[in-house]
Amino acid sequence: QVQLVESGGGSVRSGGSLRLSCTSSGSTLDYYVVGWFRQAPGKEREGVTCLGSTGETKYYAESVKGRYTISRDSAKNTVYLQMNSLKPEDTAVYYCATGAKVYCSENHFEYSDGWWGRGTQVTVST
Repeated sequence: QVQLVESGGGSVRSGGSLRLSCTSSGSTLDYYVVGWFRQAPGKEREGVTCLGSTGETKYYAESVKGRYTISRDSAKNTVYLQMNSLKPEDTAVYYCATGAKVYCSENHFEYSDGWWGRGTQVTVST
């Protein structure tokens, strides 16, 4: 069983930065793809970025490419999402997910089944 906990959300002004963390208990995050999703009020869930199990494959949605960076610290069993140059449209609840049926390539990110955290709120004001 995997339990994921996100942290690091908050309120920042446009152009600011935040670093989100996704920490796992119960299983190492090295086994599976780990991805970040976000959902804004009234909008569909969006796959933002993912990291392959080897740590070499990364996907970024066009909306965040060049601004967001996903990384992993295996010693801390934590995956990070560094978010720079934040925009008001980045405002959402951010969730991390992992599992054997989360798929990640440089051009594709898909969730079929797995585990989710409860999310962390990111609010970007003008």
